[in-house]
Amino acid sequence: MAALIWLIVGILLVVAEVLSGDFVLVMLGAAALAAAGVSALGAADLVSVLVFAASSVGLIVGARPFVKKRLQLGSGIKMHHEALLGAKAVAVSQVHEHGGQIKIGGDTWSARTLDGSVIEEGEAVTVVEISGATAVVIAAV
Repeated sequence: MAALIWLIVGILLVVAEVLSGDFVLVMLGAAALAAAGVSALGAADLVSVLVFAASSVGLIVGARPFVKKRLQLGSGIKMHHEALLGAKAVAVSQVHEHGGQIKIGGDTWSARTLDGSVIEEGEAVTVVEISGATAVVIAAV
């Protein structure tokens, strides 16, 4: 019975982590799952509690900083519009402060210039900002 309770607590903590994203609840959930395993093997309740406590401390102190750094801070992967900032593109129509189009990779984007200049079709541009679905560009240097 204790193994089932530890299992339920572990699963609930891991599921709750999806909502928080702080990597604490998943560590506690993993510790509860470890306690469930020990309990399922027939260990006394005190041993299960000690496994939970030791696993919690070990995971939060040892694994959490590494996981958090790797997944949030140190991945170096730019997401969504951040990936386009600084990208080189080509004007597929004249681009001015009120509109135009550019091609970034294989995608055509609506665009406007940052400084009110006019960029002719075929000229290279650099994306400096994304405003809604419009790329704000400057002439490439």
